[in-house]
Amino acid sequence: MITLEGIEKVYRTEAGEVRALDGVSLHVQAGEFIAIMGASGSGKSTMMNIIGLLDDPTAGTYLLDGADVSKLDDNTRSRLRGRLFGFVFQSYNLVPRMTAVEQVELPLLYQRRHNRRELALEALERVGLADRAHHHPNQLSGGQQQRVAIARSLVVQPNVILADEPTGALDTKTSGEVMRIFGDLAREQQITVVVVTHEQNIAEFTDRTVRMRDGVIISDERRLHIMPARPDEPPVAEITGVAL
Repeated sequence: MITLEGIEKVYRTEAGEVRALDGVSLHVQAGEFIAIMGASGSGKSTMMNIIGLLDDPTAGTYLLDGADVSKLDDNTRSRLRGRLFGFVFQSYNLVPRMTAVEQVELPLLYQRRHNRRELALEALERVGLADRAHHHPNQLSGGQQQRVAIARSLVVQPNVILADEPTGALDTKTSGEVMRIFGDLAREQQITVVVVTHEQNIAEFTDRTVRMRDGVIISDERRLHIMPARPDEPPVAEITGVAL
């Protein structure tokens, strides 16, 4: 579904060029649950932004379902971004004066959907928050707020969810609950889920971990035989690592 070939991203500053990505190649299949790991400045968020059509590469090829997105105009890219991708961030990005169901309805306003309330309630049900639909953010815990953000990403029925440090503000138990929601979406509904994180215990919930350093991929690990976990623990997995 997602194919990056020789992707480079160079930022030009007064101090000179900064090479955020240096010839990155990656293939992600539909329904994969993948973590992109690395320290600050490793290029992981830059790669996520390019995948989500939020930024353009300086060089290289990005194929989305076989289509070369570099050949698409800005309007087409914007429509694709709204239709194919759901975004989840560390800071939740909820509007204080709006209820949970109103937050989830927001993306549908841009699509001029007439059944917004119905779809928003269904999305909240999928993340276990139907009973909090009319609560405001200050009436919700951090984990509940993040689940509202996940429901908001789901309501457009995306093919891909991109989550940038989605558990960074959560405790260990709540982080596990959020990651299990992502895992269910990938395995039961074939939604591709890409999580950017610097936390190893979070990456262990996923089926595959891509590690980055200095703008390049240094390893790509797939997990086999994922076992059920207790609510406060990550999955136990047998890991096979392939160094690139």
